[in-house]
Amino acid sequence: MLKQSLNYKLLQKLSPQQIQLMKLIQLPTQAFEERLKQEIEENPALDTGKDESDSIDDDLSNEFDDDSGNEKIEAEDINIDEYLSDDEIPNYKTQANNYSADDEEKNVPYAAGTSFHQSLKNQLNTFRLDEEEKAIAEFLVGSIDDSGYIRREIIDLVDDLAFTANIFTTEEKVISVLKKAVHTLDPIGVGARDLKECLIIQLKAKEPNKNRSLAIEILDTAFDHFVKKHYKKLQEKFNISEEELKEINTEISKLNPKPGSSYAGNNKIAEQIVPDFSIKIIDGELDLVLNSRNAPELHVSREYNNMLKGYQESNIKTKSQKDAVFFIKQKLDAAKWFIDAIKQRQQTLLITMNTIMHYQYDYFLTGDERKLKPMILKDIADKINMDVSTVSRVANSKYVSTPYGTKLIKVFFSESMKNDQGEDVSTRQIKKILETVITEENKKKPLTDEKLAAILKEKGYPIARRTVAKYREQLDLPVARLRKEI
Repeated sequence: MLKQSLNYKLLQKLSPQQIQLMKLIQLPTQAFEERLKQEIEENPALDTGKDESDSIDDDLSNEFDDDSGNEKIEAEDINIDEYLSDDEIPNYKTQANNYSADDEEKNVPYAAGTSFHQSLKNQLNTFRLDEEEKAIAEFLVGSIDDSGYIRREIIDLVDDLAFTANIFTTEEKVISVLKKAVHTLDPIGVGARDLKECLIIQLKAKEPNKNRSLAIEILDTAFDHFVKKHYKKLQEKFNISEEELKEINTEISKLNPKPGSSYAGNNKIAEQIVPDFSIKIIDGELDLVLNSRNAPELHVSREYNNMLKGYQESNIKTKSQKDAVFFIKQKLDAAKWFIDAIKQRQQTLLITMNTIMHYQYDYFLTGDERKLKPMILKDIADKINMDVSTVSRVANSKYVSTPYGTKLIKVFFSESMKNDQGEDVSTRQIKKILETVITEENKKKPLTDEKLAAILKEKGYPIARRTVAKYREQLDLPVARLRKEI
């Protein structure tokens, strides 16, 4: 049975302005610039530049909502004087003079050229192939990935040729065209179906000698032993000395495991990183500045203020005049909210990064990662009296330019561990020490994870072997057996 009841609920909701601010905070510089351009295009009341404009009183009228278009609008409901009465300099100007106006803005030029796959197809024109062979060769070239490999099985390519190109052929025919034409294209090694075939193709293309012939034999018959660095087994199987194996290993190490990536026209355009902050050392002290592109100079359009003045001087009588004033009010409100949001964004970024800089003062002064302190989002949030989510938005998408390179801010955050003296140390500090130990080890007898754990314990960091293995994997360092060299 349906019943009607009255309940009280306490809800916490973000206002549209707060949501807008949160979205602006999490944007990196380039995305923020795009958002800024979009807002300027959508809101004609928002303007950029150095021209002074009349300011708007903060105490705006809220008489009209978006859904009030069907209601009767009275002229007295809109107090135009409130929009124009404040003759003081606007307090929402957000220009931060961190850089000179004469600073040159440098952009990375991108050169246009022939694509990787187009280059391969152009090379096919130099071969004497019949119509069917050329169609198969072009299909194979189209199946090559950016690394230079054909990852699909030949039988699948035969099926695709039949269904998509109406070419009915056999596996033998496809393999014949692959070896006859595709495997001879430049860069050498493209069209290989796996690493083993790729390396052998490159070796066969070189001028033959004893070491290269033996290298081809080793890769062809004992590829697993070579990859796993079972050097003793290779010496026994091929009856060669350690010095000969070392020369063969050197010969193979000169080959390109990803021939497709070596093509100059195949380089993908990487996203240009624009630092949001810059930290410099001036007279032994750290100096933090916010990128001026994060603090643009915005103001309300003078033209819109003049329009309001015009309506003020004339009596608002017609419905169209009332609608025009209502439209202008909406745009002015949106412009004011956006300008305030940018100002708050600028302050939030500066406060957060300044706190991080002082928390990791020793690192920013020296660049030594071993001096990074354990730091979590809550540490910074507590110091600036903001929510953890706000700090996260700043850390996850912002970069800072330091004397030691451009860094993503979130890399300065790390968990803590206890050393043998009971002090909290950063896990990044331990990883740096681990990386240094592995770099300086004897490559003929690389250290196992157990030995690495023992060395770290001697240095005052008592961590388990499995933790060493986890840190080693995070550093992209292989196990001891795969670090071994002849």
